[in-house]
Amino acid sequence: MSATPPAAVVILAAGEGTRMKSATPKVLHEICGRSLVGHVVAAARELGPRELVVVVGHAREKVTEHLAGVDPSIRTAVQEEQNGTGHAVRMGLEALGADAVEGTVVVVCGDTPLLTGATLQALAATHAADGNAVTVLSAEVPDATGYGRIVRDAATDAVTAIVEHKDASEAQRAIREINSGVFAFDGRLLVEALGRVRTDNSQGEEYLTDVLGILREAGHRVGASVAADHREIAGINNRVQLSEARASLNARLLRDAMLAGVTVVDPATTLVDCTVTFEQDALVHPGTQLLGATHLATGAEVGPNTRLTDTVVRAGARVDNTVALGAEVGEGASVGPFAYLRPGTRLGAKAKIGTYVETKNASIGEGTKVPHLSYVGDATIGEYTNIGAASVFVNYDGQDKHHTTVGSHCKTGSDNMFVAPVTIGDGAYTAAGSVITKDVPAGALAVARGQQRNIEGWVARKRPGSAAAQAAESSSERTSGQE
Repeated sequence: MSATPPAAVVILAAGEGTRMKSATPKVLHEICGRSLVGHVVAAARELGPRELVVVVGHAREKVTEHLAGVDPSIRTAVQEEQNGTGHAVRMGLEALGADAVEGTVVVVCGDTPLLTGATLQALAATHAADGNAVTVLSAEVPDATGYGRIVRDAATDAVTAIVEHKDASEAQRAIREINSGVFAFDGRLLVEALGRVRTDNSQGEEYLTDVLGILREAGHRVGASVAADHREIAGINNRVQLSEARASLNARLLRDAMLAGVTVVDPATTLVDCTVTFEQDALVHPGTQLLGATHLATGAEVGPNTRLTDTVVRAGARVDNTVALGAEVGEGASVGPFAYLRPGTRLGAKAKIGTYVETKNASIGEGTKVPHLSYVGDATIGEYTNIGAASVFVNYDGQDKHHTTVGSHCKTGSDNMFVAPVTIGDGAYTAAGSVITKDVPAGALAVARGQQRNIEGWVARKRPGSAAAQAAESSSERTSGQE
């Protein structure tokens, strides 16, 4: 946080964003777990401003509702008609009131998700140290075609002009330092200058960049702060740029994780949200997506081909070829391959969820195993119990969900149906092929299946001449020959 926090940050998010070709407002498109404007809000909050206002216009109801979920303390101002960036800033400041402009006012664009709090802090620090009336955030880019060039005074290094590409001379077009559209202003001088901005231009709009000329003509200093990485200032106008920004932010997040002690085997095939957290020595295999509030603890191993959303993987646990949403995997536990953990799954330490197992709203105790081909829903299972293959916890009666409880140290047979509500006591066994509809006492064996009946000669009578009948006849002949 800068030594003197800004009086206010104004985020411009009123535009329609027609080049996105989307029913979703441009600033609400998401990358790496946050909306575009959500990323900008997070960066702005690192400055610690006294006030933060977002100027909305197009689809204002959707944007305002979204912002309330991002940060309830955010204030919004409405730009009824998109009459230029200067007009938008004026609407924002009017919504804040006169007291909000005593100090530095930072203006940022709502479609720059790669902008970091550190860069905004450097901008504010440069603004204060140089005593500028306005400080432009600039960047040096490999190709400046189409951008406004920052022209500096050779003696003082102050900014003398921002020249648009179409108006630039050959010498000016050789400049690689460009305007980002992000500024730090002296609040009082900004308000005065905005009152003098004219609309006699081809668009008939109030341009914020005109403020720079107005202040400079009044004898005030205009400076610039150069961003360390030019990619931070990139605005998003279409889906191609959205994809490029996502790739850039994803690479940044993974790099930070790796520098903090996480092994990411193949960053090119690993996707991560900005809200994901890691501990040292977590291991991420290729083809893995880590989303939402997912957390990988020390020694957790995830992937390949795994998607975890809002899921906690405790120390030393292994999750392989799995989809999990709102789940918790206990210390040293094992999941997969090809498992599906739905919301409310809580897996205890050293427990196992195996191949083709689905769980939902289930608490599974320490050391318990559900090895394969089963569904466990609305259930509590104790410690060191084994659930046989092809078991189903029948939790839904067509109207309501019901709960099943299985105790500790139980052994349930394959192809069991547990028709909830039902309780299996500690240490109980159930026979394979059983449909359990009544409670099983602790230590009991439950057998719930019909008696087997063999009808001799059925195939020969009902399927004469079939391959099965021929095989049975041959078997009978062989058996007779051996007697």
